[in-house]
Amino acid sequence: MGMSRFRINFDRLSRGARDGHAGAADSAAAPGMPRWPYLCGLAAATVILFFVGLETWSSREAELLSAVAIFMLVIGLLLRRNERFNRTLAAERRHLHTAVNNIPQGLVVYDASARIVICNQQYLDMFGLSPDVAKPGCTMQRLIAHRQETGSFDGDVEVFCAAIIRSVSLGKATRQLTEAPGGRAIEIVNQPLKGGGWVATIEDITDRTRAEQRIAHLAHYDALTDLPNRVLFREKLEQALRAIRPGKRLAVLYIDIDEFKGVNDALGHAVGDELLKAVAERLRLCLGEADVAARLGGDEFAVIQAAAESELETTRLVEAIHAAIRQPIECTGHLITTDASIGVAVASDGSVNPDQLLKNADLALYGAKGDGRRTYRFFEPGMDARAKARRMLEMELRRAITDGGFEINYQPIVNLRDGGIGGCEALLRWRHPQRGMISPADFIPVAEETGLINELGQFVLDTACMEAAKWPGHVRIAVNVSPIQFRSQTLALNVAGALAASGLAPSRLELEITEAVLMRDDEVALATLHQLRALGVRIALDDFGTGYSSLSYLQRFPFDKIKIDRSFIKGIAEEGASSAIVQSVVNIAAASNMTTTAEGVEQEWQREMLRELGCTEMQGFLFSPAVAAAEIRRMLRERGRDVSAA
Repeated sequence: MGMSRFRINFDRLSRGARDGHAGAADSAAAPGMPRWPYLCGLAAATVILFFVGLETWSSREAELLSAVAIFMLVIGLLLRRNERFNRTLAAERRHLHTAVNNIPQGLVVYDASARIVICNQQYLDMFGLSPDVAKPGCTMQRLIAHRQETGSFDGDVEVFCAAIIRSVSLGKATRQLTEAPGGRAIEIVNQPLKGGGWVATIEDITDRTRAEQRIAHLAHYDALTDLPNRVLFREKLEQALRAIRPGKRLAVLYIDIDEFKGVNDALGHAVGDELLKAVAERLRLCLGEADVAARLGGDEFAVIQAAAESELETTRLVEAIHAAIRQPIECTGHLITTDASIGVAVASDGSVNPDQLLKNADLALYGAKGDGRRTYRFFEPGMDARAKARRMLEMELRRAITDGGFEINYQPIVNLRDGGIGGCEALLRWRHPQRGMISPADFIPVAEETGLINELGQFVLDTACMEAAKWPGHVRIAVNVSPIQFRSQTLALNVAGALAASGLAPSRLELEITEAVLMRDDEVALATLHQLRALGVRIALDDFGTGYSSLSYLQRFPFDKIKIDRSFIKGIAEEGASSAIVQSVVNIAAASNMTTTAEGVEQEWQREMLRELGCTEMQGFLFSPAVAAAEIRRMLRERGRDVSAA
């Protein structure tokens, strides 16, 4: 009974196991269904059968059945472990595929036989390659040939591949820069692997390359004008000096834009920047192919004339630059007329020290500024001493302003009709403790160049108004206003402050301006003139006829007075244009209800001719030079009595 019962149970279990195994096989056909549970079930059934029929088995049968059961359990566990390994390996492959195709660089892995193992999508996209060609198993030669077909490689395929393979086989990394479609810069790095083969990383470095190029450009070029900066200019100069050919000359030009600071102060830095860019462009148009223009900083430019035949050729270049800069420039709605001071240094061979050549050009520029600006000077040996003297004068000028070393003298302005003193012109004087009296022609240009003219001008304005307040009520005070002062946005406020502090009536203050004020920017100048007129002060146009005179100035703004320069008065009796010019100015002034003042009258016959021509007033040594405040008060008292008696 026991054996028959055993057989029945075994057969049933065997059938169940077979059915279960078949089910496991069917389940294995379905993706993701593991087979190890069914195998373990079979092993478990065997163990159960062992315990059920144990009393009917011999020891031999029991040992055999136990071994079979243990074997089946081990097989099940191994299969389960293998299934887990396969799933892990598949997951890792999926992760690798995802990672490789999501890195920003292109990636190609080659085996030892130079065949592709891995090639990601980024690499295909960079060069526009077909995945049917660039895939595992493809040789490097075929891959590069495919790049040549698509237009991203234009070299020799065999030579290129042989060089890469040779390098990596020796364990040497390689790096190449190439260009992809669209002008993009590509960097390819080949890194050998220990087991053979290599990894190629391909990176689009277009943005980085452009940024590096931009940084390198900014290190050598001016950001505003895109001209070479001081560093690159020095390099270009050294190269040009080494390249001087026999019979040729090299010239360095230092160019300074006159009164540029005034444009910045009056109109703002945006307008100043536009002016500098316009000047830079005009410089470019003046130069030859071998010449170099640079911006050294601020309003300072420089030019290298690389191969001049003679000094005349350099002079022509300087004159061309002057002519270009003097043309009116439109800057954000403002029409600006400017000028330049230019210093020139020349080298006839490459033995000249670059630093000395630049210093000579700077000294020549300093000489041009000292001679009144708007001109040019070639370097001369004596300029060094003059430059040192000018720098010394600047230092002493600053000290004199601080220590109160200036005084105001007053020159009477006489009415040609009755001989009475109708006003006085305030004139600044500098009495140096060692040098004595220093001419305004020497220190005023330095004051304008350094900006000290604003402090000096305010001193003259305040002092003159205080003094004039002590004079008879009909006597006016005339004060000169520098173009630098005129561009200050606070000029009207400064004038109002001086009038308020002194108590002087605005109608007794007369501000004298030159045509240079109007030349720079008509609209801004006219706006300032109207501000001053609104205060009640009088406006006189000084030195009329000596500059770029325009009758439109007189039409656009109603001046109170025109002052006729002494250069016309000196030759007024001679046959020529002087008397005609004076007569024209007098007629224009009379038609516009303006007075006229003739400067520099030194002879009695000059006074008589001016009276006959209809001139209103005169000033000059014929009547009196400029005198101290105490003397002018005495003259006003005496002249007043004389006029009353007459």
